[in-house]
Amino acid sequence: MGRYVVRRLLQMIPVFIGATLLIFLMVNVMGDPIAGLCGERACDPATAAQLKKEFGLDKPVWQQYLTYMGNVFTGDFGTAFNGQPVTELMSTAFPVTIRLTVVAILFEIVIGITLGVVTGLRRGRPVDTGVLLATLVVISVPTFVTGLLLQLLLGVEWGWIKPSVSPDATFGELIVPGLVLASVSLAYVTRLTRTSIAENKRSDYVRTAVAKGLPRHRVITRHLLRNSLIPVVTFIGTDIGALMGGAIVTERIFNIHGVGYQLYQGILRQNTQTVVGFVTVLVLVFLVANLLVDLLYAVLDPRIRYA
Repeated sequence: MGRYVVRRLLQMIPVFIGATLLIFLMVNVMGDPIAGLCGERACDPATAAQLKKEFGLDKPVWQQYLTYMGNVFTGDFGTAFNGQPVTELMSTAFPVTIRLTVVAILFEIVIGITLGVVTGLRRGRPVDTGVLLATLVVISVPTFVTGLLLQLLLGVEWGWIKPSVSPDATFGELIVPGLVLASVSLAYVTRLTRTSIAENKRSDYVRTAVAKGLPRHRVITRHLLRNSLIPVVTFIGTDIGALMGGAIVTERIFNIHGVGYQLYQGILRQNTQTVVGFVTVLVLVFLVANLLVDLLYAVLDPRIRYA
């Protein structure tokens, strides 16, 4: 196991470099950040040259990237165009988005897997059909529609929640935004779990466990569920980074100043340092989540061994 982890960590290095290089190049071709910094009025050449020199934009792109990567390994993600270090923006944005992501993942695990197990064991029955139709509706409706409807009903009409959350949003305030963020992924987890349970229910090892007279709950939890969760864990693991980076719509609706909000502001203002810095951390989140998913395979299925 230790050798496998070391090998995976070494493999993550070129992936990290390649992903950050691609992001850096894409962000730098979005447009002229100095023009966006000056607003509608064009900067005079002297001011533009001074700003480019101040932010290191007068150097070739490859040199900018090498300088950026060298600073990253020292914990310096650059400075936003308003003079605020990107690390300060991260210190306020990531805690909120992490709490929001935790709430969303809990909804996926608790509700999605539970509904998937129930419908998988009762495939073809009315409860299965009802859940399938409900998940299809959730997948079909855009997230911004779901978010605005829940905000209107629960926040404005009924007054059960605040229409917008506070800057240091607690877990309680993030329940509804977390449900909105997790809604589509929750539907996919339900369908994925249902399919996996229904397929494995007919496997030989399940028939053997039933024939041995094991209690039904033990057959489901110890044998059927553990083997059926491998594709579900894969999806949830890759969904962690997607939820953190894809929370732009949800955070805009509920006025959450998290990662999605900062990315939106950075793209809108062509603030390349902010965008590249935040996406760099999200790449690390994706890589670590995928490593943890691979390690969980051995926990769920004893037949899997890593050399």
